[in-house]
Amino acid sequence: MSAISAELEACEVRQIHPEAVQVARAALGGALRLERALLMLKALADETRLRILVSLAATELCVCDLAVLTEVSESAVSHQLRSLKDSSLVSSDKRGRVVYYRLADDHVRLLLENLLSHANEPH
Repeated sequence: MSAISAELEACEVRQIHPEAVQVARAALGGALRLERALLMLKALADETRLRILVSLAATELCVCDLAVLTEVSESAVSHQLRSLKDSSLVSSDKRGRVVYYRLADDHVRLLLENLLSHANEPH
């Protein structure tokens, strides 16, 4: 960023806009809400976990399937799935001797769709 563009992005006078601050403060919500959102974003910030989530957006899969797709060990996939479950991003269902994983809900699907769509935009 050049010195000129840095000047264009800065306010020339220090002025608080109470109404705008009030609206933004309400949008922040409580600390617990932001904590949970941060936990989810941290979970997304890992390549293996993101690969798992994108794969699960297509279909439900077991650990063996996910290990093939992510090219990591089943043990590593299990560890990542535990983190994703703790972050409320995936859920599981045991059928017989196989546990299948899927996205927790449509909110996660929409988050991934928006993230990937935005990543495809030219910047």
